[in-house]
Amino acid sequence: MSEAKAKILLVDDDESLLEILRFNLEKDGYQCLSSTTGAQALEVAHQEKPDLIILDIMLPEISGFEVCRILRKNLNVPIIMLTAKAEEIDKVVGLELGADDYITKPFSLRELQVRIKSLLRRSRNVAPKQSEPPEEGTAAGDLQIDVRKHTVTLDGVTLKLTPKEFDLLHLFISNRGRVLTRDQILDKVWGYDYTGGTRTVDTLILGLRKKIEADPAKPKRLVTVWGVGYRLFP
Repeated sequence: MSEAKAKILLVDDDESLLEILRFNLEKDGYQCLSSTTGAQALEVAHQEKPDLIILDIMLPEISGFEVCRILRKNLNVPIIMLTAKAEEIDKVVGLELGADDYITKPFSLRELQVRIKSLLRRSRNVAPKQSEPPEEGTAAGDLQIDVRKHTVTLDGVTLKLTPKEFDLLHLFISNRGRVLTRDQILDKVWGYDYTGGTRTVDTLILGLRKKIEADPAKPKRLVTVWGVGYRLFP
């Protein structure tokens, strides 16, 4: 799949915005589908299997948060949350439900285009090459990750992580004991051309800690190195 031929599902109840996005993205060579309600978005997503979804939070019938939660059960597709809300809690909820990125209205079309390209590029590059052997599972203490099966277990119990949480944990386990800066994490997990701020990293860290720490408020596995970044203890 080339970026220009990718199929994008646009979900927003503002039909004028949908028309603007469709016009500009189709000029870029993308195929565009659109939905104005959460229920319709779920139906289209499962029928058409888009390569990327731009999803508004404030939707009729079913909220964008709920749509994202449902889609994450059986579709591994990049999702950009699109909303007029700018509160930090909305970003936390969106990322915990499995969103890959978050952009707040009003936004520049250029910024959205850059983020779309970055997510599509990373999504395409995730597919394993047939000539390469599958990666074996790695561990940090009782925390085990199997990239081939895309599973994570903690003390023998399977954890349910979002795609971005999985990528983040994989990065830390591959670099266990090393301090990773926020910029390094952005580069590896979101891509070098990601235009979001480093606060996105902090938000994802909070979500991951809730799943791997006995007390997320006092982390002992994934710790903050003040003024530098984060480190996963072996």
